[in-house]
Amino acid sequence: MKLSKEERSKVLRHSTSHVLAAAVLEMFPEAKLGIGPAVEDGFYYDFELPRTLIPEDLPLIEEKMIKMINDNYQFEKQVIPAQKAKELFKKAGQPYKTELTEDLEKIGENRVSVYRSGHFVDLCTGPHLESTGEIDSNAFRLIRISGAYWKGDENRQQLQRIYGVVFENKKELKRYLFQMKEARKRDHRKLGKELDLFVFSNLVGKGLPLFTPKGTTIWKELEKFVMEEEARRGYLHVHTPDITRVALYKLSGHWDHYQDDMYPAMKLYDDEYVLRPMACPHHFEIYNSRPRSYRELPLRYAELVKLYRKEKSGELSGLIRHAGGWTLADAHIICRPDQIETEFENVIDLIQYCMKTLNITEYWYQFSKWDEKNEKGKYIDNPKAWENTQQSMRKILDKIKLEYIEVEDEAAFYGPKLDIQMRNANGKEDTAFTVQIDFAMPERFKMSYIGKDGKKQQPMIIHRSSIGCIERTMAFLIEKYAGAFPAWLAPIQVAILPISENFSGYAGKINEILRKKNIRLEMYDSDDSLGKRIAEATKQKIPFMLIVGEREEEKGTVAVRRRDGKKQEIMKIDKFVGLLEDIVEKKK
Repeated sequence: MKLSKEERSKVLRHSTSHVLAAAVLEMFPEAKLGIGPAVEDGFYYDFELPRTLIPEDLPLIEEKMIKMINDNYQFEKQVIPAQKAKELFKKAGQPYKTELTEDLEKIGENRVSVYRSGHFVDLCTGPHLESTGEIDSNAFRLIRISGAYWKGDENRQQLQRIYGVVFENKKELKRYLFQMKEARKRDHRKLGKELDLFVFSNLVGKGLPLFTPKGTTIWKELEKFVMEEEARRGYLHVHTPDITRVALYKLSGHWDHYQDDMYPAMKLYDDEYVLRPMACPHHFEIYNSRPRSYRELPLRYAELVKLYRKEKSGELSGLIRHAGGWTLADAHIICRPDQIETEFENVIDLIQYCMKTLNITEYWYQFSKWDEKNEKGKYIDNPKAWENTQQSMRKILDKIKLEYIEVEDEAAFYGPKLDIQMRNANGKEDTAFTVQIDFAMPERFKMSYIGKDGKKQQPMIIHRSSIGCIERTMAFLIEKYAGAFPAWLAPIQVAILPISENFSGYAGKINEILRKKNIRLEMYDSDDSLGKRIAEATKQKIPFMLIVGEREEEKGTVAVRRRDGKKQEIMKIDKFVGLLEDIVEKKK
């Protein structure tokens, strides 16, 4: 059967992971093997090893892999009784493979497949390449080591995970490695430290970011931008508490469907309370606080809300995924059924406006649907409501001619979603913003309004985020701009550099003028040479430098040097203020 390029790539990655496992087993005969799947950007394999790996081990393992590739072992598939497979892995001292075989038996698999390549045997469904020789020995690379809990359970053994990449040829590998080198320059964790935007403290706790004054400035500018834009579009801002009674989430269904992602409940006031993972039930309770008329709808409740969801330690990644509460530009639109289409379109328009303002151009839409089988009880069990709601959302998306991909089993537990997907500097896909149509909560919370006919009617609900999670959006923007933020977002907009100490007085006067205009600035008046101070301001990626000396003081001007250093202009200070205010106001 002829494979597509994508399918061929997946088979190539998975086959190379088997070669990795065989090489590690040769280097450490006592190694215990976990799993080794192909993943989006390569492959990995998990191991329990007699010692901690170091980066210098990777080239040694690669050498062994190259030998196995050159030996051109066939990938031979065998289907054998599960009992025989258990005996095989027990004899080989492979407890994790034995456990996986037992898991298959529990779901009724009495026969399992194993793949042999040379002396190496692994439990695997395949498929694989015909032989190890089909792997180009010049087109793979082991790239990093990390920790991973067995089956993702923090209470189980922590294993060592080796990541690798493989391509069809050396040219593709070279291109990938170059892209990763460029990505490392843009990594928000690296730039966050270099530009003094946020820090982490072991004493505070793992995965808990502390925002510095500069980082907080970016945060506040994003907050101001989104709140002002939402207000212009008819949103009403509310403020709700960070903890709530467990009873609220039992009513909403989060306790049954989302509890694994929530922090443990705490005893308080003779009741159980929990840090909130969602704000929607709070907004519904505001709505339910008094009777509503059809004339009031739509009601658009918005909040920059702190939410708390457990992240596994192995998944923590700077501001993109961290253990502390994260802040969502959240909103819930409560409307009549005849308003749902217009409100959904307006939400898309708001999100697109926000992305355009932030200059985010590389993204795509994902229509996230439920899993019809719902074997794990992940979703509210109402197939008819799911089908109707998904048809409604598809109709709206097609009407506004939005291009999207459809993905199964990625919906919220109460309704389908439109996810706006982006990639970070390292190429990892993540959801940036989301829009959801909710068919379940109005009924659960007995929400109603009085219709034109004087009878009670049930409203519909749209959940949406406008600029997503502030922390995650900051991470995307740091990487997108490589720390060189546009002037309206830059934590420091202007650096003032007197040529020498003789002109510090004039620099101080400019400082006062700009501060009164609420321009964010910093004085670079140390004893270092002017060239060194310019280099430091450039390194900090400050949009404008104002250099002042004798000529500028005599004429009441400033020498304006832009961040790119391509152009320097002499202008009156009031003209510069007007220029900067125009740039900031229009968010150029």
